[in-house]
Amino acid sequence: MSGTRAIPEDDQRDDERETSPPGVFWRFWAASTVSGAGTAVTALALPLVALTVLDATAFEVALLAVAGQVSWLLLSLPAGVVAQRVPLRRLQVVLDLVRSAALGSLPLAWWLGTLTYPHLLIAALVTGAATVLFDIGNSTFLPAVVPARQLAARNSVMSGTHAVTDTGGPSLGGVLIGATGPVGALVVDAASYLASAVLLRTLPESRPAPRTGESVLRLMSEGWRYVIRHPVMRPCMIWATAANFLNAALLALTPLYLVREAGLDSVQLGLVLAMDGVGGLAGAAVAVRVTTRLGTAWGIIGADLAGGALLLLAPLTTSAGDAYWFALGNAGFAFGTVIGSITTRTYRQTQSPPELLSRVMATVRFVSWGALPLGALTAGLLATFAGAHTALWAVCASACLPPLYLFSSRVGRYRDLV
Repeated sequence: MSGTRAIPEDDQRDDERETSPPGVFWRFWAASTVSGAGTAVTALALPLVALTVLDATAFEVALLAVAGQVSWLLLSLPAGVVAQRVPLRRLQVVLDLVRSAALGSLPLAWWLGTLTYPHLLIAALVTGAATVLFDIGNSTFLPAVVPARQLAARNSVMSGTHAVTDTGGPSLGGVLIGATGPVGALVVDAASYLASAVLLRTLPESRPAPRTGESVLRLMSEGWRYVIRHPVMRPCMIWATAANFLNAALLALTPLYLVREAGLDSVQLGLVLAMDGVGGLAGAAVAVRVTTRLGTAWGIIGADLAGGALLLLAPLTTSAGDAYWFALGNAGFAFGTVIGSITTRTYRQTQSPPELLSRVMATVRFVSWGALPLGALTAGLLATFAGAHTALWAVCASACLPPLYLFSSRVGRYRDLV
């Protein structure tokens, strides 16, 4: 970034943000929180609908996770161009309504006695595609309403809130499923997207970038080249890709292993899954302090190594009586991953050229979140052919590989991301 301009562009953006109507960030936060809480409920409800209502196989449960995540691989890059060219608030409101309709159709079909596995799969595909467009726009919208110097703190608030919803959502889902059946929990998520749309409707509209006549392909390739050639963003993206692959594999295996192998009921499963949020909340709470004390680069590597080591506790769970091993491992893994996620996301938001930000975020999401369906599919295949317990051990044993890669890259040579 050049220091020769009399008025740096970051300072101009800060001035614009500080003149925004009061409470913009907190309305943005409230919309994300309401939506995130419902989504966390669905993360438990969808696979349980497949397992308990439709008697799905291990591969069908994994395929359901793939359907919800494959759009990161298919739509992330064009989503960055879309987020740059259309008003973000309007886009996000429409996508919330689409997700509400897709998920709301499932309880209706169940009530009518017509719910099928293909319907479940289509709903996962639709909500997954809408989520990709929504999240790319959402990550671009935050730097537009928050001064650059506050991004790390605001990202910590957002990640901490996500951790809280991840903590409470599965627990609430377990209670709802126990009281009304797994389909009943989906009503909560459909309603949460409606509430999010109402809150987002109160935010000021963003100004899309002027059209330059450049092709979509060229715009996407500019963001791609910037990230691939960047000495810090590239290895951080590879680290995030490996971490997301393992996260998706673990998420796909968790309900299958804990329900069918360890014998947990829906409430117990919700409590164990909630520990992911506890670990994430702890990571978000201390992320800035850890990276300030250790350095941003060493903080990511150290926290992720510790989290990977703790995840080795998870396969020690064999019954409901010792499910605490899985809970501790899940919490530790989330702790390390969240610290790395906050730090690398803040780095991208503050160091990317403003005109490239949405495309940089889309490129990173395309690669790193594109690994989600591959991780879920791999876990499903491993569970099918080797058994769920063996698949779980394989995933957990691989958890230290991403931080070891980051340590061996240029990032590991310095205390801070530079």
